[in-house]
Amino acid sequence: MIQISDRLKSIAEMVTEGNTLADVGCDHAFLAIWLIQNEKIPSAVVSDVREGPLSRAIGHVKEAGLTDRIEARLSDGLSAFSPGEAESLVIAGMGGPLMEKILSGRREVRDSFRELILQPQSDVPHFRRYLMQEGFSIVEEKMVEEEGKFYPMMRAVPSGASAAADKEPWQDVEVQYGRFLLKDRSPVLKRFLDWKYRQLEQILLHLSEVQGIAAEQRKSEIRQEMREIRTAKRYYGEMEDEETGVY
Repeated sequence: MIQISDRLKSIAEMVTEGNTLADVGCDHAFLAIWLIQNEKIPSAVVSDVREGPLSRAIGHVKEAGLTDRIEARLSDGLSAFSPGEAESLVIAGMGGPLMEKILSGRREVRDSFRELILQPQSDVPHFRRYLMQEGFSIVEEKMVEEEGKFYPMMRAVPSGASAAADKEPWQDVEVQYGRFLLKDRSPVLKRFLDWKYRQLEQILLHLSEVQGIAAEQRKSEIRQEMREIRTAKRYYGEMEDEETGVY
């Protein structure tokens, strides 16, 4: 029985039990192996764009004795997949723009999945908007802190495919930090908000004596981001001082 990180375990918990898995950018194939060993899924197709990581994944699948249940493919995104091969798609550990490129590359394959479990490493607010614009509803979110880094993740389904899909338009602060993370008062998100706010305070302090149009523009952007964080903190019952903007 393999052991996986908290990040991967949180992703695994989002996969609907009984679904066949497609894991794009699988790296070591640990996610698929863990899910099968824990009897959550019957089978999986894992892929990577590079031969080195794919070879390592194949080795781990063989070591686990799961070659009859996990197929490994060399694939650039969804290029080596066919519609209907799996119900759950996982893409994790990539930048948001790359994930958007993968999801837009073969829409007929993407749209055949019942759920997408996604963990973008960057441009997360833009990625949330992209999913909504592409006809998906985010129905679940988690955030994990691991080795000093924060990892937001989400499960999305085709809009209208699930009663759990939230039909209300998302507020800007929800797009920025995650509707369900805020509503659930995620303690990990709270730590992230506190950490980010301190970082912005330090940047603003360093810029306090810098003059010029570019510096003033940057100060304005930082103050706006700090206001957004203060808005997010209201979900945790923290109210700001209206005059100073400080809690």
